[in-house]
Amino acid sequence: MISLEHETWSAREHAHQQRADALTAAHRERASRGEKHPVWDFLFTYYSHSPSQLRRWHPGAGVQLEDAPERREWRWYAEGPASGSVIPDAASFANEKSALADLIERILRRTAARPGQFGCFGLHEWAMVYREDEHRHSAPLRLGQAETDAVVEAHDLRCTHFDAFRFFTRDAVPRNRLSLTRADQPEREQPGCLHAGMDLYKWAMKLGPLIPGELLLDTFELARDIRLLDMEAAPYDLSAWGVIPVPIETAEGKAEYVRRQREFAERGNVLRGRMLSAWLGADVLSA
Repeated sequence: MISLEHETWSAREHAHQQRADALTAAHRERASRGEKHPVWDFLFTYYSHSPSQLRRWHPGAGVQLEDAPERREWRWYAEGPASGSVIPDAASFANEKSALADLIERILRRTAARPGQFGCFGLHEWAMVYREDEHRHSAPLRLGQAETDAVVEAHDLRCTHFDAFRFFTRDAVPRNRLSLTRADQPEREQPGCLHAGMDLYKWAMKLGPLIPGELLLDTFELARDIRLLDMEAAPYDLSAWGVIPVPIETAEGKAEYVRRQREFAERGNVLRGRMLSAWLGADVLSA
């Protein structure tokens, strides 16, 4: 067990809060004006974690905070061996959230152990508007409806992420190679998937004090970077928000998408290993 003196952990907490504030400053400014953003709001609406939650620092499992009596009432904290100290309570989390803990571990471990797949070209967003007049986003389609539909029909849909697949239009569902379900998510997730990479932020947030705050913010930064590519490759015209498209309907656009997709897969697997190590002290590829 690592033990941190009050001065040490409070300095880390302060640095974390400053970093989190910088990461959310633009969103908070827009929110104060009631202004929506089709790219960045996703990080706070779909994942439903507020800037205030993101700035809350935790030390991670197995780290004792000395002189931290105010945290004794925090969820999943327990009294530490030293007087007045606390420690994140991994055992209580495992007991209270056994199904969630099992799901997160299986998804992290199995996703990291699989080879990445890089032939989807971000077509999940196109499948969400296929042959539909009404769309989830108000932005216009970059190619118009007919040409957007033609792009989908000219490609093989290879989505492996259920939380993208569940938004496919009725006509797009049977075009996907796989019929995905929530139950088989741990068996389908793979590191090349953009949404599997973004979801690392979700899993880190759900693990709460068991994940070091610095690692939480690293997962948020990865989600932010992936989200931009996700929307650059989407069928929408987002030029009003300064988004330059990655035209995946062209060979050049596909090449750029795959290049960046591979970089995100590598970053994601590093974070998966760090999360398992911080939480369980586990070898990422062990059974």
